[in-house]
Amino acid sequence: MNKQQLAAKIWESANQMRSKIEANEYKDYILGFIFYKYLCDKAEKFAKQQGYTQEDIEKLSEVDDESVEYFKENLGFFISYDNLFSTWIKIGKDFDVSNVRDALSAFERLISPAHKKLFDGIFDTLQTGLSKLGENAASQTKAISSLIHLIKDIPMNSKSDYDVLGFIYEYLISMFAATAGKKAGEFYTPHEVSVLMSEIIAHELKDKKEIQIYDPTSGSGSLLINIGASVAKHMDDENNIRYYAQELKQNTYNLTRMNLVMRGIIPSNIVTRNADTLEEDWPYFDESNPTETYNPLYIDAVVSNPPYSQKWDSENKESDPRYARFGLAPKTKADYAFLLHDLYHLKPDGIMTIVLPHGVLFRGGEEGEIRRNLIEQNHIDAIIGLPANIFFGTGIPTIIIVLKQQRANSDILIVDASKGFEKVGKNNKLRACDIKKIADTVINRSDIDKYSRAVSKDEIRENDYNLNIPRYVDSSEADESFDIYATMFGGIPKSEIDLLNIYWQSFPSLKAELFDNIENEYTHLKTNDIKQTIIENDDIKSFISNFNSSFEDFNSFLKTELLEQLLTLKIQKEQTILGNDIFKRLENIPLIDKYEAYQLLDNNWHDIAVDLEIIQTEGFEATRQVNPNMVIKKKKGKDTEIQEGWIGHIMPFNLVQETYLKDELKSLNSKVNRLLEITALYEEILESFTEDEKEEETVKESNDAFVNAQVTKVAKQIRADIKKKVKFEDDSYEMKILKVDELIAEEKALKKEVSLESVKLHLKTKKTIEELSETQVYELLELKWIKPLEYELNKLPHGIITTLVNKLEVISKKYETTLKDIEDEIEDTSKELSSMVDELDGNEFDMQGLKAFQELLEVSDDN
Repeated sequence: MNKQQLAAKIWESANQMRSKIEANEYKDYILGFIFYKYLCDKAEKFAKQQGYTQEDIEKLSEVDDESVEYFKENLGFFISYDNLFSTWIKIGKDFDVSNVRDALSAFERLISPAHKKLFDGIFDTLQTGLSKLGENAASQTKAISSLIHLIKDIPMNSKSDYDVLGFIYEYLISMFAATAGKKAGEFYTPHEVSVLMSEIIAHELKDKKEIQIYDPTSGSGSLLINIGASVAKHMDDENNIRYYAQELKQNTYNLTRMNLVMRGIIPSNIVTRNADTLEEDWPYFDESNPTETYNPLYIDAVVSNPPYSQKWDSENKESDPRYARFGLAPKTKADYAFLLHDLYHLKPDGIMTIVLPHGVLFRGGEEGEIRRNLIEQNHIDAIIGLPANIFFGTGIPTIIIVLKQQRANSDILIVDASKGFEKVGKNNKLRACDIKKIADTVINRSDIDKYSRAVSKDEIRENDYNLNIPRYVDSSEADESFDIYATMFGGIPKSEIDLLNIYWQSFPSLKAELFDNIENEYTHLKTNDIKQTIIENDDIKSFISNFNSSFEDFNSFLKTELLEQLLTLKIQKEQTILGNDIFKRLENIPLIDKYEAYQLLDNNWHDIAVDLEIIQTEGFEATRQVNPNMVIKKKKGKDTEIQEGWIGHIMPFNLVQETYLKDELKSLNSKVNRLLEITALYEEILESFTEDEKEEETVKESNDAFVNAQVTKVAKQIRADIKKKVKFEDDSYEMKILKVDELIAEEKALKKEVSLESVKLHLKTKKTIEELSETQVYELLELKWIKPLEYELNKLPHGIITTLVNKLEVISKKYETTLKDIEDEIEDTSKELSSMVDELDGNEFDMQGLKAFQELLEVSDDN
């Protein structure tokens, strides 16, 4: 399994296991055990690197003072053999909840003084929560045993480009957040929002050799980790990044520490604190003597997603240096208190991003005064309006504010990104193209119609420092309008054709080929086939030709980037390289949205990146590896994992078959298709049966299938009758039964052949993958990675044409039937109906009624 599959499997099993335990609580247990396994694996790996044999490792115990000190000095902790995660697995049925309690207690005792701050109390949540995993020791043991067996296969050898552990940890956090309701916002920022903030910050810090980053409401630590990952793309040594994190809630604080430690960040670069950010300023002071050791410590970047609009104690904070220059946030809403805290800790050339509710942009009172001071003192760099319902547990509109201590410009970039997202379940989610577009817009300070605008300080003053996004950027779609003249008399208004000017500018000759008298106020289409006229237009042909020329060597570029550098390319940086290349190729191609192209890259990149990670970590031979295909089946009422054939570690079976086993695949598919035809023939014959025939024993009571045994029995009798010279009509029930009997025999034989051929093809595919030559590996990787991306990108020009065709068809049909046409039709119909009434006859009362009806029709005609 790749890391996505393993993560999904663990989540599915864990979610089933948690029973009645709240998701937000259960996460602390499973994540705690994952972290303990990480530490145990790290200790075993260290021991082996130091020359310890397995026998030596099995002798490691707390009474061995020399070994204890050696491990503590080098790792920061010591874990005896009896308390190792792997030992819990080995002892099998002898495992007991007491093993866990003893191990966690011992870990707490055996932390080195230098690492006490980092590890002290990190398992408190897990220790106190063990009793919630069952009503007694036996049930707790069973639950814990299930958990440790669930996570035992997670590889813990964290590598920068193949961080399976980090991926699974983050995946589980996000999934627990998605199911934890309102509590989710307390510890998790959606990955996409985190990446967006990270990209903006990373660009600002890209030229620095050493950086310090800080999250004062760190939650799970994902914001810090993502910033670190984004910044590391621009640095030679990621160990030059120092992480500061503060979190109020103990359980969540433990998540922060675990997450940072498991990402392979060296302990000396992790500085954490469990305290109230607003009550006790930090970093940095010695907690035993905070007054005399206080040092504000200015940071390169601060990032935060604080709890929204929570109450806080603003008493006696007027002289606090964090707030003195700007003012105090109201007691009922601490949003600006968090913002000012973050801003205070920025270096002069530092940058910060903070997620806040939309209300901070326009609320008055103390918040209005703070906002005014921030604007006048030139600290607000950009405001990004996010889609609603993007955070777990809250549907309120949120924003990201980008602030700096010192800025070269005085305007504020306002971005309305609220329309760019995809719907995923109950929530909205930023796509890769949305993240890229927002980040590019902020970095380049771009003005984009209905999306972003740099607003002058004077204009903001005129609006009384109200920063509500719709005041400055109108992202709403124009309402559909109808031209009165065209509605009455027909024709296509020039004003509506002009709305498509972006197309006429790109294809200058096209408008005249589509419309009569294009300079008149009203015109008509002069073609009956809009699509064909567009396709045959010279400018359109040039457009497609230019696109094809621009991407002519794209295949060779991708081969060079992805295949020739397979084992050495930097996976984290490669998507950016490919994205920049696509953007460059599209520079002179009008109309095509480069961010749509970027999304196509991202859609394909996930699978490419996973394969690259596996190959670089496990070696080139991984391309020829075939794994057992394990599935869950019900056996005796229990879920049991069994093998069902094989699956390529990297190479998909279907791709190998389509490439190297075409004849076998074609033969098998023809038989499968014939089986489908037989099913259709059964349905066709059944539908031709009379109701009485459907009551025969040859048809199931449900009337949707045949009873095979009865069909065979009846068919045998019919054949005997035929031998006796009994004649049956071609469409008779008897002849139809004979046809069904023939189909049943054919189907039975085909199913046997399909079964045998499927197994044979499956095993031959397995063997083919295992014996692939190097040339074949590269050919398959090109087909898997490169061809799908090329195919999707090559569809982009045709998408532009399709969009234009659709728009023109809407305009042409809009005024196709005029109100005058409808009125004339009503008049003609009324006259025809009136003349028909003259031909009717009836009694005295009928005739009076018909006369009145005629008068009504005449009145209608006059009107």
